[in-house]
Amino acid sequence: MSEAPDDGRPTTNDASPAADDSPNSADPADEEGTAPDLPDDVEALTDEVEALREEVDGLKAEREELNERLLRKAAELENVRRRMDREKKRRHVAGKETVLESMLEVLDDFERSLDAAQDLDVSEDPESAYETLKGGVEMVYRKFQDQLQSLGVEPIEAEGQPFDEQLHEAMMRQPSDDVEPGNVLQEVQKGYTMGDRVLRHSRVVVAAEPSESGSAADSA
Repeated sequence: MSEAPDDGRPTTNDASPAADDSPNSADPADEEGTAPDLPDDVEALTDEVEALREEVDGLKAEREELNERLLRKAAELENVRRRMDREKKRRHVAGKETVLESMLEVLDDFERSLDAAQDLDVSEDPESAYETLKGGVEMVYRKFQDQLQSLGVEPIEAEGQPFDEQLHEAMMRQPSDDVEPGNVLQEVQKGYTMGDRVLRHSRVVVAAEPSESGSAADSA
């Protein structure tokens, strides 16, 4: 076997591994530098979760406060309603007391009239006793009317007035030569108002044309 000539240049060992300059070569340092920063991401998520938790707690507290306010308002409204009911009942009772108190004087006059009627049986002067009794009844009647008027109660004008279904209740129609058809011919029962309210309608007979037959039994 012949030896390679020695020309004074350094010889290279072909068997030695060549340096790998390929860009795909793995460098532990590079791998460590490009690894994801997981701790920072976890910390950011933790902060976000904590912020959401605080927001939820704040909303819960706000909801509880609103519920308490609503409950207080509901309780206040219920108390107002109860006070109004009590006041309404109190006024109703006070109104009845006022009316009944004014009627007691009328009742006293009725009792005196009854006593006068009993004296009529044993009176030696029946005519005088009758006049006394009549005067007493008339006085009671006038006093009763005055008490009603003081309460705002007024009788409804009916006879001769045009029939008004808001004030009158027609019982029948009857022909008349003296009263215009459609007007009230006769008042059967007096009606009363109190302010704008009708306490009782007047029951009336309504005039009809004289030519109508059998009208005495005709219903209006």
